Amino acid sequence: MSTTRTLAIAAVALAATAITACGSPDDAAPVSTAYELPGDRVYPEGIARDARTGDTYVGSYSTGTIYRATPGDERAEVFLPEGADGRKTANGMKVDGAGRLWVTDSTAGVAVYDTATRALIARFDVPGADPRFVNDVVIAPDGTAYLTDSVRAVVYRVTPDQVTTTAAQGGRGELTPRFELAGVIEPREQGSFNLNGLVVDASGRYLLVVDMVGGDLYRVDLTAAAPIRKVDLRGGDMTNADGLDLRGDTLWAAHNRTNTLSRWTVTDDGAAARLDEQLTDESLSIPTTLVRDDERMLVVASQFDKGGPMAAGTPGVFRVVAVTGI
Repeated sequence: MSTTRTLAIAAVALAATAITACGSPDDAAPVSTAYELPGDRVYPEGIARDARTGDTYVGSYSTGTIYRATPGDERAEVFLPEGADGRKTANGMKVDGAGRLWVTDSTAGVAVYDTATRALIARFDVPGADPRFVNDVVIAPDGTAYLTDSVRAVVYRVTPDQVTTTAAQGGRGELTPRFELAGVIEPREQGSFNLNGLVVDASGRYLLVVDMVGGDLYRVDLTAAAPIRKVDLRGGDMTNADGLDLRGDTLWAAHNRTNTLSRWTVTDDGAAARLDEQLTDESLSIPTTLVRDDERMLVVASQFDKGGPMAAGTPGVFRVVAVTGI
């Protein structure tokens, strides 16, 4: 078993305290199938939505296959096949304003694709042989990409100019840390998981980065030399929080192991967040991430507990689920 695979298993299988729903059973949001994903070992992890078209892209953690679903599709199609461009996994995903799809490979770095032609534009890898787990990615308003490394406790940065230059010079570049959080987050054993999902506010002032093990959220200033600081979470925590989505002052989180979605209201300066609602439902099937699609939430049902990274049971049909009311 590879080091990165072992780390992934450990991350998802971490013990956590139970999360209690904020509301009665009658208030629970319905969960339904948005669309299915073809294949018997998909174990999906990431999702991205193209705001221009409404298309969504989903990545397979186990094979690296990328799927695409257009609005109204009941079944996604293969967009980029297994192993394309040497990709071993597909974790975090985002579509930027130029229509480029960013896909992280936990074992290497991030690849950038043209969604119109499916061509690889550029890729950026973590240099050296030390353990790494490049996890999630977010695109700031100025087109800059930020990525978490769940083992090294760093946030990488790739600017639009770097993409242009790298594409013109052979298409291969390196990821270098922009923010170091190892001295800020709760200390833990070297090589264990920490940072996971991240979002950026609409003005591009700051990132919110989750530490899924410590259950904390951190504010990373992008506009000044302000220190990285812990967000004041009121009414709950971010234990097992994986993917995040931010719209205005509303933040959603997918808590994988507990099959929970949470919704928070974030203060304007990103210094505090209040838990407004939670939904726990077994049919979420270990949700790894989520993205808002008009009036519903599209959630990746990974089934990591059914023969995937959590290695137990037999998976059903792999799917993305739609959740309303949260």
